[in-house]
Amino acid sequence: MIIKNIGLLVGIVPEGVLRKEGRAQGETGVLENAWLEIEEGSIKDFGPMSCCPEGECVDALGGMLMPGFCDSHTHVVWAGSREGEFLDKINGLSYEEIARRGGGILNSADLLHQRDEEQLLQEALPRVQEMMDGGTVAMEIKSGYGLSREDELKMLRVIRRIKDTVPAAVIPTFLGAHAVPRGRSRFEWVDEIIDMLPEAAALADYVDVFCDDGFFTVEDTARILGAAKGLMRGKIHANELACSGGVQVGVEYGALSVDHLERAGEAEIEALRGSSTMPVMLPGSSFFLGIPYARAKEFIKSGLGIALASDYNPGSSPGGDMRFVMALGCIRMKLTPVEAFNAVTINGAYAMGISEKYGSVTRGKKAALILTKPGWNLTRIAYQYRTPFIDKVLF
Repeated sequence: MIIKNIGLLVGIVPEGVLRKEGRAQGETGVLENAWLEIEEGSIKDFGPMSCCPEGECVDALGGMLMPGFCDSHTHVVWAGSREGEFLDKINGLSYEEIARRGGGILNSADLLHQRDEEQLLQEALPRVQEMMDGGTVAMEIKSGYGLSREDELKMLRVIRRIKDTVPAAVIPTFLGAHAVPRGRSRFEWVDEIIDMLPEAAALADYVDVFCDDGFFTVEDTARILGAAKGLMRGKIHANELACSGGVQVGVEYGALSVDHLERAGEAEIEALRGSSTMPVMLPGSSFFLGIPYARAKEFIKSGLGIALASDYNPGSSPGGDMRFVMALGCIRMKLTPVEAFNAVTINGAYAMGISEKYGSVTRGKKAALILTKPGWNLTRIAYQYRTPFIDKVLF
């Protein structure tokens, strides 16, 4: 299939480039008045309309063609609703206060325990479809609302079923270390997580730890990541609530990403410099909780790359619209539209370990693309962030 009369073809990246860092975060290849050929689901070739080949064509009518969004941090498998906690936030309670009262993650774990796999699947699929309709072509989905061996593995099986059901790429992550279950000590639960790792590795690609104030310590994190070596690579929740040391331990153990970073500064930048670890920032959580936004511009000016993700979850970021995440990157974090675009495409794909196949317009990559209505460009997507812009999403 050939898509012709593309007004703007954006996100063109040479083969072999897997992430954007520093100055390159603000750069992307653009071709005006273009065509693109798809063969067996992959990008075969592209070029200017002056040399468009013959063949079966779809007319883009001047729309923009861009890589689909790659959301590297979500929790979209959950049970029930936490809208009562939304009212608690309106009435002035903090995230930490709600958690101390038995809300937050423990509330979700109670609700999830009451559901079987089929019920969880049927609750999660509409959220996943919502994300795909909004242009998300790849997503990571974490466990973490089980908080028992049985329920964590149940969650991972549901995530695997989603992966087998939908056309988007789905990356399962084991987040047993999301909170400490009621009636257990932190030490006991870390021991059980470590014991669960071989079973979890049969279902998940990565292991994650919430290394932050009031949750898991640097020592806990090191134990889990050390035990997971050879089974699963690490990903870290870090520095949402305090400067926890999670970034540093993540880099030490070769974590693929360190996520949140609302409280991160120069020490974290220095730890990340020269590493293979991607900083992932979650502006939807900052927006919903009213907490600081991560210092994305400082990271980029220091030569690092950053990814942006939705953190779609029932408590602190109940939405998976990556276009809104891109807009928040521009409006609140002062990223340029191109910097934010690279953060939600190629760098998001890198933070899931799939940027060899997703996240850019590159010959040989998956044709996982968004075709917009006529007249759109990257700046307008972030600027008019509520106006419908998608004509179709290609998987």
